[in-house]
Amino acid sequence: MEKIKNRITDYWSQRAEAFAAQRIREFESEKHDLWMEEFRQYLPQDRKLQILDVGTGTGFFALLLAAAGQQVTGIDLTESMIEEAKKISDRMGIQADFYVMDAEAPQFAPGTFDIIVSRNLTWTLHHLGRAYRSWHELLKPGGLLINFDADYCHEKKEENLPENHAHRLISPKLIGEYEAIKEELKGSQKARPVWDRELLHQAGFGSVEVDTGVWKRIYRDVDEFYNPTPIFKVVARA
Repeated sequence: MEKIKNRITDYWSQRAEAFAAQRIREFESEKHDLWMEEFRQYLPQDRKLQILDVGTGTGFFALLLAAAGQQVTGIDLTESMIEEAKKISDRMGIQADFYVMDAEAPQFAPGTFDIIVSRNLTWTLHHLGRAYRSWHELLKPGGLLINFDADYCHEKKEENLPENHAHRLISPKLIGEYEAIKEELKGSQKARPVWDRELLHQAGFGSVEVDTGVWKRIYRDVDEFYNPTPIFKVVARA
């Protein structure tokens, strides 16, 4: 495994338990419906969809969509995150499949999925173009990629966060490691989401839509789930 992938998995392994607890709270909060509203327009009502959640973490998107009646598989490179996702799935009684797997090269047959979703993953991928090509291959003709992310490698540090915000509860050592990971990745990334549009077209996707308004829709309140870095939504059709 590449050194940067080792660093990232080590970082998230240390955050997995606390991260899982926060995602449960987010699932049970008003954010549940706000996130689902972002997905509803892409979910046909006449059939069950095969959905892949890449970089699922502790399974937030996977369980959100599975609870809505979809057949969902979640993958993540960090084993402790997948372990937490399985625990949450069992606790909530929501069926989804979870596997430890590299998001840059998921091991599924071509044309397996109707939709691929992702949240706050792609900024960590050293070979983003390769990942987009792999995901394009996994989608059925006309399938969709729905990716929520932000230009984290070029973000400004936010000081005015609530006391219960996750970022305030991270140890100085872990914060330093997060900053070091961003610095290592920064040199290989162009400005996003313009770069994403370019890479997605190169990967074979047809239409690519970018929505920068999603940040204010999801994070309209400065609470424990607030993301100070403006996220975007990219929807690309295979």
